[in-house]
Amino acid sequence: MTVSRPGRSRFSGWLAEARTSAAGERLPASVVEVTALAALLLAAVGSSRLWALPPAVLALALLAWMWRGGSAAAGTAVAGRILLLACAYLLGAVHGSLDPALAVGVAVAGLAILSEPLLASVSEAVYPVAANLPGSGSGADRSPNLSRVALANGVAVVAALVCAFTGLVGWVALVVAAAALGLTLLTGLQALRRVRARRSREAKLLAALTAYEPAFLVHWNAPAGTAYQLAMWLPYLERLGRKFFVLVRNQTNFHEVTGLTKAPVVLRMGLNQIDDVIAPSLRAAFYVNTATMNNHVLRYTNLKHIQLNHGDSDKVPSHNPVFRIYDKNFVAGQAAIDRFAANGVSMPAEMFTIVGRPQVENVAIATEPIGSIASPRVLYAPTWAGFYADSNYSSLLVGYDIVKALVARGCSVVFRPHPYSRRSAELARECDRIRTLLAEDRRTNGRPHVFGAEAEVSMTVADCFNASDAMVSDVSSVVADYLYSEKPFVMVAVSVPGARFPEAFPLARAAYVIDAHGGRLQGLDAVLDDFLGSDPLAAARRDLKKYYLGDIPADRYAQRFLDEASRYL
Repeated sequence: MTVSRPGRSRFSGWLAEARTSAAGERLPASVVEVTALAALLLAAVGSSRLWALPPAVLALALLAWMWRGGSAAAGTAVAGRILLLACAYLLGAVHGSLDPALAVGVAVAGLAILSEPLLASVSEAVYPVAANLPGSGSGADRSPNLSRVALANGVAVVAALVCAFTGLVGWVALVVAAAALGLTLLTGLQALRRVRARRSREAKLLAALTAYEPAFLVHWNAPAGTAYQLAMWLPYLERLGRKFFVLVRNQTNFHEVTGLTKAPVVLRMGLNQIDDVIAPSLRAAFYVNTATMNNHVLRYTNLKHIQLNHGDSDKVPSHNPVFRIYDKNFVAGQAAIDRFAANGVSMPAEMFTIVGRPQVENVAIATEPIGSIASPRVLYAPTWAGFYADSNYSSLLVGYDIVKALVARGCSVVFRPHPYSRRSAELARECDRIRTLLAEDRRTNGRPHVFGAEAEVSMTVADCFNASDAMVSDVSSVVADYLYSEKPFVMVAVSVPGARFPEAFPLARAAYVIDAHGGRLQGLDAVLDDFLGSDPLAAARRDLKKYYLGDIPADRYAQRFLDEASRYL
């Protein structure tokens, strides 16, 4: 169930989506074109040069928009800028003798602007091929700066309008337009050279990978800002001591991964490009999510396909039938296996291997009862709203009230929301409210709250676990990971009523449950009394720990994963 608030939130959410959609990006260009056409007609029939003011103001506004990055790709508002140039031409022709230099400047600027779509098409063929791979060649992989071209051409439009409006000598407009066209042509030549270099590196790719002799690859395709999915596994894949490379499918992921590892990173965007990376030495492919593009690699039956996933929880995606398509599913504990059967998803037992969650190997285990800690520090780690309504478990819409209650009890708070929370305008606002609350309390009472970049960037999830004495979350993989610490935790019931919550999400048997179904908190104070006081669920947490995280000795916890993965290499 999706918990939403009435009022402006739905409209503001729609507006935020519109701004980032293709239609939203097209809107400013359409406004420019319609307004420029009106200004063109006025300039043609007007009796004064004052009619140049509307197109001049419009041109300056368009230039400012481009300066702020509105035209990240050349070709935006082409028609609008051509119409503005026509305004400049008509102003010179109708309201005085037309300066030939101005006329030529208008034509040159128009040619530069009309070249932008072609330049954009060529630039799209410039993309990186590989990083950190010996023998694959090197060079400038990034696309040329098209925003700079669009900005220069916008300046040429403004120069033509200024000359037409003020009667300034047309040579100014011509010189500016010539410089803009020169930059456009130079950028086009640069793009063509880079396309040629990219093709040369692609021709060497399979030979380079064959010579490198990787034992396995890691396939990762995901939206921007989700590198944590891969980052949590890279240290353990590197500890296998075997050569491997990361295969990504878009430029954003490529640049994200190159900042995470020194292992080779290869970009192949199309299905027909995957053959270029299947080196003879490959034995296995690992996956950390269930992206649709995983199918592009799964078709190679000579590889063992192993799904690692990026967390274990009782969420709907954790028992998706899509897990059947992998040869092996490495899971944290028996709970992950039983979850499929409990939800009617038939999975043969041989498809699973219990490897624990190696990422929790450095999570500290509780050394004293929560009730003995005078001013406990509580981690609030809510999940996000999910892609679909049936996977919306986020407690952020009631998070402010929960954090406020914790602060009122003298707790300090570590606030680490899911990275995807910023994708929702509504959830982003709630995050800001909580950060403001914590900042104000820190100033007023000196409590050592941790939030913002300190909690979300500087600290890892394990750091946040170790910096806390207890945790509040919802239906999230961080809950199962936190179970390793044996510290008390709260789960906020959003998707179903609190009374039915443990049945729907079995991990809640070891959790204190706050009922927030329907968007209203119920029984908050009573839950916090047990959670921060007598802690009657301490024994239940210890029992469920092995069920969810595997019965693996602590001194060899991560080694279980390394041993099992090595069997397929």
